[in-house]
Amino acid sequence: MGEPATGGAGGHTPRRSRSSGPPQTPPPTASAGADFFVCDVVDVIPKDDMASMEHPVFSLSTRPDRRVLKYVHGETMVEITPSVKGLATIHDKDILIYCVSQLIAAQNRGEPIAREVHMTAHDLLVATNRETSGDGYRRLREAFERLSGTRIVTNIATGGTETTQGFGLIDAWAIVRRTRSGRMINVRVTLSDWLYRAVLTKSVLTLHRDYFQLRKPLERRVYELARKHCGRQREWRVGLEVLLKKSGSASPRRVFRRMMRDMVEGDHLPDYAVALGADDLVSFRPRRPGLSGSAQEAGGPLLSAGIHDEARAVAPGLDPHWLEQEWRDMWAARGRPALRSPDRAFLAFCRSRATGGTQ
Repeated sequence: MGEPATGGAGGHTPRRSRSSGPPQTPPPTASAGADFFVCDVVDVIPKDDMASMEHPVFSLSTRPDRRVLKYVHGETMVEITPSVKGLATIHDKDILIYCVSQLIAAQNRGEPIAREVHMTAHDLLVATNRETSGDGYRRLREAFERLSGTRIVTNIATGGTETTQGFGLIDAWAIVRRTRSGRMINVRVTLSDWLYRAVLTKSVLTLHRDYFQLRKPLERRVYELARKHCGRQREWRVGLEVLLKKSGSASPRRVFRRMMRDMVEGDHLPDYAVALGADDLVSFRPRRPGLSGSAQEAGGPLLSAGIHDEARAVAPGLDPHWLEQEWRDMWAARGRPALRSPDRAFLAFCRSRATGGTQ
């Protein structure tokens, strides 16, 4: 079996894929202003949307999960309803990460993008460290079915806009081309407006490339949370009970504690070292100060632990993580100047945004 989509960015001639494997039928070339986007670069920097990193949207189960989940934290509400195929899993999310990464890379090159994404199935499998066997293509099709069947009702803001709405993780998918044996070659995916808005506003964070090497669902989820909350702070601390809730794990607390201890002993999360105290306080520290997600981001301003709490105080109602990403983008756009006090500079930016100003 096999199936997904074609590659390339709207408005340019697709580059030849750098992945290995048998020759594939060339994907279509999108003309300027086309209503679809073609993925054509395998080794783009992985990007993940901040909203689904913050909240437990994906199942951590390795078996079909048909629970209706509801998560409430402060004013944020998420309700997730599966199809008969089960909830979309944290491994299914690889498809969304791949799409988001390609779209962000095209944006950064100044190329047009669109909500309908075409890709080559083999390139997707290679980029996300999946098998390219017949079973790999079969599992990919199952992932598309779960992503399109899982329905979400939430008021999570994307791109600074809060709207209570219901949607699928993807609006549609289709097998565009198969081999004679039935294996998918090219597929297309239509992203939800909710996720596409995150792309347009660049409400995303870079993931370490080794994210796709993590096989245990909880490791992936904990890494996401560390990347979102710790970022380039010196440390992020969180109670075990809160981490259990934010992870979306269905395990009892005692089992979750044991899994976290195993994770601490294994010590192979990308970017972050994890510690679990006797008081059930979990702490995350960047392995290398100023480096998170990619060597291309080395040297970024290092913020103090707890800076997000201060940001909430000076900019109530705004997501401090979203503000931090915007601030870092501005800092990079200005030539990455040396900052005498990154904390003060960041908080000044937050105050400006809270009052509708720009810097």
